[in-house]
Amino acid sequence: SCRSALVNKILFMSLITSVVFDLGNVLIDWNPRYLYRKLIPTETEVEWFLENICDEKWNAKHDAGYPFSDGIAEHSKKFPQYSELIRAWFSRWEEMLGDPLEEVVEVLSALKSSGISLYILSNWSAETYPVAERRFDFLDWFDGKVISGETGMIKPDPNIYKLLMKTYGLTPQKTVFIDDKSVNVEAANALGIHGIHFKNASKLLKDLRKLELL
Repeated sequence: SCRSALVNKILFMSLITSVVFDLGNVLIDWNPRYLYRKLIPTETEVEWFLENICDEKWNAKHDAGYPFSDGIAEHSKKFPQYSELIRAWFSRWEEMLGDPLEEVVEVLSALKSSGISLYILSNWSAETYPVAERRFDFLDWFDGKVISGETGMIKPDPNIYKLLMKTYGLTPQKTVFIDDKSVNVEAANALGIHGIHFKNASKLLKDLRKLELL
C-alpha cells in the first residue's frame, strides 16, 4: 500500500500542467496607502478614509467591471467633501503601485523555464490593468489571462475560475492556483483546482517543490 500511495503521488505530480497566478500582493506590490499618504496628513486619517470612503467594497465594484467615471461621480455626490481624494483613486492610480515582488518573479521565471503553462487570474479593473501591463515586463511571460474587470465577474465567484478553465482548455485537477486571499483559494479548491495560499516567496517555493514543480 506504501508503494501504491507513492505511485499515486507520482501520477498526481506528473498531472500538473498549468500554474495560475493572482497578481496584486503576489507578484505586484499594490497598496492605496502609497498614494493617500501623500494626500492625507496622518496615518490615522489615511486608515479612516480607506475604511469608510474608498473602501474595499467600493474598489471591488470597479474590479468587477463598473466604470470608474460612474463610481467616482456617485461617490463624490455621496461624500462631496472628499471628492478630490476620490478622484485621485483613478487619476493617480499608478502611484498605488509599488515594485514587483522580485523573489516571486524569480519563482515565476523558474516555472517558465521548466515549460509549465502560466496564466493570470486577477481581480483588477479593466481600466487600470493596462497601466500595470506597461510597467511590468513579466506580465508578458504568461500564456493567457482572465482579468475580472474585463469579464464582469470577480473572485471568489466560481464562474470566473470556470471561464479561465474553458478559455484555455485547462483541467482543474491539472492546475495549480496561487492567491494571497484564502477565500479565493478555497473557491479554487472547491472546483478541484489545487489552491496554494500565498504568504511569501519561500513558502510558495516549498509548496511548489512539494508538488515537484520546481
